[in-house]
Amino acid sequence: MERHEIHRKLEQKLGYDFTDSGLLEEALTHASFCNEQSGSRPKDNERLEFLGDAVLQLIVTHHLFLQHPSAPEGEMTRSRADLVSEGALTIMARRLHLGEALQLGKGENQSGGREKDSILADAMEALFGAIYLDGGYEPVKQLILPLLAMIPRRTEVRHVGSDHKTRLQEISQAQYGRLPLYQPCGFVGPDHRRTYTVEVRLNGEVMGRGQGRSKKMAEQNAAKEALQALGELP
Repeated sequence: MERHEIHRKLEQKLGYDFTDSGLLEEALTHASFCNEQSGSRPKDNERLEFLGDAVLQLIVTHHLFLQHPSAPEGEMTRSRADLVSEGALTIMARRLHLGEALQLGKGENQSGGREKDSILADAMEALFGAIYLDGGYEPVKQLILPLLAMIPRRTEVRHVGSDHKTRLQEISQAQYGRLPLYQPCGFVGPDHRRTYTVEVRLNGEVMGRGQGRSKKMAEQNAAKEALQALGELP
């Protein structure tokens, strides 16, 4: 397959089209390939990897800061470490079949380099760096946030008053890049025994409906129903 076809296939998986295809090619080029070239040596992906690591750290840190307003620094630090680890990056890379697009030296290719965790993780970071240079912060954030939802964590950030609303917020932010919308549907009963009803929408679609003696309780129950609809709760 020609390189431009490989590029196009990967761009379709990313949901992002590069303005500068040279940045994409650089992100996919391992040092072993460059070392085997005679004459003018192409750029390998190590500098983009360096940049991409910083971009990933910033986006994950910002995400955790916004999604866990009550969490202490130590817990967010541990959760971030899981999300930016080599294992997490490898999961992301395999999801995109990134190994198929890499340019490797003959020796590295023959030794199974396309499946090596370290090579895949480095290339994933390089890809983040390339998208950041090509399109800025928003496109790379929109790529990273959905990928984070696939990463199993050894440590979960615990909330003060962790609840269904918090979990639904995390899922909505990761999948759609926006928060759930809670809409009051009215109430019944006298002042001292009112029952409120609330609907919750994700990406414009009603996913849950809840009732409660307070608006907060109704929102919790609506979030619980939405989580059940998403298969997150039994």
